[in-house]
Amino acid sequence: MTNQAIFAIGLFLLTYAFIISEKIHRTIVAMSGGLLMVLFGVVTQEEALHHVDFNTLGLLVGMMILVAITAQTGVFKYMAIKAAKVAKGNPLQVLIYLCLITAVASAFLDNVTTVLLMVPVTFSIARQLQVNPLPFLISEIIASNVGGTGTLIGDPPNIMIGSAVPELDFLAFLINLGPIALIILAVTIALLALIYRKDLKSSPELQAKLMDLNENDEITDVTLLKKSLSVLGLTILGFMLHGVLHLESATVALAGAFLLLLLTGEHYLEDALGKVEWNTIFFFVGLFALVSGLVETGVIAMMAEAAIEWTGGDALKTSVLILWLSAIASAFVDNIPFVATMIPMIQEMGSLGINNLEPLWWSLALGACLGGNGTIIGASANVIVAGMAAKEGHHISFLGFMKVAFPLMLLSIIMAHAYVYLRYFL
Repeated sequence: MTNQAIFAIGLFLLTYAFIISEKIHRTIVAMSGGLLMVLFGVVTQEEALHHVDFNTLGLLVGMMILVAITAQTGVFKYMAIKAAKVAKGNPLQVLIYLCLITAVASAFLDNVTTVLLMVPVTFSIARQLQVNPLPFLISEIIASNVGGTGTLIGDPPNIMIGSAVPELDFLAFLINLGPIALIILAVTIALLALIYRKDLKSSPELQAKLMDLNENDEITDVTLLKKSLSVLGLTILGFMLHGVLHLESATVALAGAFLLLLLTGEHYLEDALGKVEWNTIFFFVGLFALVSGLVETGVIAMMAEAAIEWTGGDALKTSVLILWLSAIASAFVDNIPFVATMIPMIQEMGSLGINNLEPLWWSLALGACLGGNGTIIGASANVIVAGMAAKEGHHISFLGFMKVAFPLMLLSIIMAHAYVYLRYFL
């Protein structure tokens, strides 16, 4: 192992440690780590940029712009209030409906954006019913990660995998991960309802007050709503057909975003660009540059060789290893940097003799997305909800979240394990 390889590993682990500690903002840490790889000559600037996945970044930016404009119509508040009224104000039924909305929205918008839209409405409903909002928030975090597992655009790890492996398009994700995501969602929501059934009680008077709310008042701009939903529908259709159209998913997302800006006018441009989570975008850039050091010095190749030696090159054993390793690791470190490290490793396994990599990719997606439910720091959506809850004076503790979420995460991985075996190896 060369001195550069040792330095790259040391810098990578140090950067990871700072990301986990949350002492310094993860974007600053990731960018600093990536820049140090270049400054110390581990990689050149050109090599670092070559490893930055601009397809992932373009897809995220495009979807963030689309959702930022759509959110201004009030449609997400409308859906939440409508769901609460369909549940007749019963807090337990409200929890189930909000989980379903969160999961479905996370599959087609991305889970980070979804929780940003759902949490304020959830607080409003919890205040109306005078119940503790934490059961709703914890359930929505879990539902967002499960829902995001089912599609290419639902969770950042899936976006990264789809970008690295172009043949795994939107339909491939939907067909391969959609069924198991639905099964896990149904089981998870049923168990969450069981866990929180005694905590969610409200008076008939408060429930009746909630029923008096008019969800139609939340729709602030009908014309904008029609334009937004039409373009959003076209964009999702574009994702489904992007393999046939020979277009990258980033092209589809950015085309949708700028078509909507074209239809709505430039006065939406500044606000939409302001709503793009630039800290997340630069976090990705830093990570890609950081991982480039491990790729260029041969560290990733060595890791792949060690994994294949351990599993004997058996595709089933390798899939199971990736599934469980991804799940446990993603529970304790953010799943985005973990997946950024695993992608080149799996690609290396292809050149080392594993012919069919597809089950390995699905195992990585399932492990990383579902594993993110293990702890409050496991996925970006978790951290965002915890931050928003703290601002409202409600602390989601690390152990309090883990007590509910970790067993549910383990159950979901057991189900995913059975699914991978039955679908790809039986």
